[in-house]
Amino acid sequence: MIGLTTKTETEKMPLESPENVVSVEDVSFSYGDVPVLEDVSIDVESGAFLGIVGPNGSGKSTLVEVMLGLQKPDEGSVCLFGERAANFDDGERVAYVAQDATDTSRGMPVTVREVVRMGRYPRRLFRRFTDEDRCSVEDAIEKTGVTDLASRRVGKLSGGQRQRVFIARALAAEAELLALDEPTVGVDAESREEFYELLRDLNDEGMTIVLIEHDIGVVTEYADEIACINRELYFDGDPSEFVETDALAEAYGENQHILTHNH
Repeated sequence: MIGLTTKTETEKMPLESPENVVSVEDVSFSYGDVPVLEDVSIDVESGAFLGIVGPNGSGKSTLVEVMLGLQKPDEGSVCLFGERAANFDDGERVAYVAQDATDTSRGMPVTVREVVRMGRYPRRLFRRFTDEDRCSVEDAIEKTGVTDLASRRVGKLSGGQRQRVFIARALAAEAELLALDEPTVGVDAESREEFYELLRDLNDEGMTIVLIEHDIGVVTEYADEIACINRELYFDGDPSEFVETDALAEAYGENQHILTHNH
């Protein structure tokens, strides 16, 4: 369950219990004089599938970066797997696919299998690959449906195929938390459906997923929790309740065009 909590600014946040993969409390963040997040509090439990929605420039990407310890909040506290996010150094437990990941990967002169092997590097450091590593890589390739692409250059793949490769890398790393920032922008409809079915399967198997998505219909269909933000948190809870509230209109504005998902 993802909940909204409040505390006074003077109270210190205790380390969270292990069932909370991410705990964000009373977080505010600005780029210079421009406020991006204001007093946002979210808890993400182990095994949750959180969809984050909001208009362009609403702070969605910044919120995820704060969750993962990639940005330090101006105010508030963030815990990742029960540790202060700023001190968290167990990086193989987290996989992050940024918004421009598929674009930047187009020029990578490496094969699919080599990218997936990268998921094992934090565990191996400078040690030689073991049979266990090789099995993890091949299992991840098979599970994400890119076996027939394993010897192909990543830059030669479609956007949807590259996203699967990044997911395979996360699986090879044995990541427990997968965060994705609008992963299917520019991906065709059929590949998008297959991609989200893969995420659903991974979530069913226990992986915690945090997804930023501009398609409201996708989030209400696949996520089990929704956070709607536009600098502030307008809604945090069950998708079926979300569609019955005024949160969309409040966060997006009455005249905003909202993309919805069609089969």
